[in-house]
Amino acid sequence: MKNNIIDGKEIAKNIRAGLAKEIEMIKEKYGKVPGLAVILVGNDPASHTYVSMKEKACKKIGIYSEVHRLSEDTTQDQIIELIEKLNKDDKIDGILVQLPLPKGINENIVNYKISPEKDVDGFHAINAGNLFLGEKSFVPCTPKGIIRLIKETGIEIEGKNAVVVGRSNIVGKPTAILLLNENATVKICHSRTRDLAKHVKEADILVSAVGKPEIIKGEMIKEGAVVIDAGTTKVDGKLVGDVEFDLAKDRASWITPVPGGVGPMTITMLLENTLEAFKKRWNLEP
Repeated sequence: MKNNIIDGKEIAKNIRAGLAKEIEMIKEKYGKVPGLAVILVGNDPASHTYVSMKEKACKKIGIYSEVHRLSEDTTQDQIIELIEKLNKDDKIDGILVQLPLPKGINENIVNYKISPEKDVDGFHAINAGNLFLGEKSFVPCTPKGIIRLIKETGIEIEGKNAVVVGRSNIVGKPTAILLLNENATVKICHSRTRDLAKHVKEADILVSAVGKPEIIKGEMIKEGAVVIDAGTTKVDGKLVGDVEFDLAKDRASWITPVPGGVGPMTITMLLENTLEAFKKRWNLEP
């Protein structure tokens, strides 16, 4: 059987072990550890699950974390007031607002109040602009994890035809920019794209992030392509990706499963960004 699965769990585990080691060394040398504050508004069950996973992950590698759980009726001004307080808090190096926010709250306005130096999700306009310009900045966690997974396969990104399906500000667009920064030839497809199959068939590197179960059929995959499936949808209680996995894996040279592919990397990149923010803020090296 073809062993071409990119094991996101294992890769994430190895990266986290390295981060834990570095944090331990910094703690011994400087007596400080990175700090992450998470703001969770409302009762969305998936958001509560993600936040507890982030809390556990921080604890496991030695990052100080605090979660601010706010009720559904919290106003935008109250959230901004809390962000401004956390911007000034010396214990906190990274601030994250768990999305989605309740109706009536503007996610962009809220995220733009986070100090760009503490914006470990990479959503602030300054960090998004730096990413676009190819400058050093915080990169959104899922796209950063996607690029790391592609690099783990050992393939050369430069010169490859890369197709990104999905154009969200959180995954699709930043992933396309990162691939462009790696000198790939990049094409973005979306819900208005005509003849999706035609474009997908040209991809040496395919990243799908639309959240539509098996929208990418196995026969669309180019022989030998690297396939990164960042879409997740619950179908009959099971997580299903955008790609028809069983057929696609026979054509791809490398492919990520769902679950166990991109997901574990997202939280890992958040931990890495928090450590980077901490080192930058205190001008530290282990």
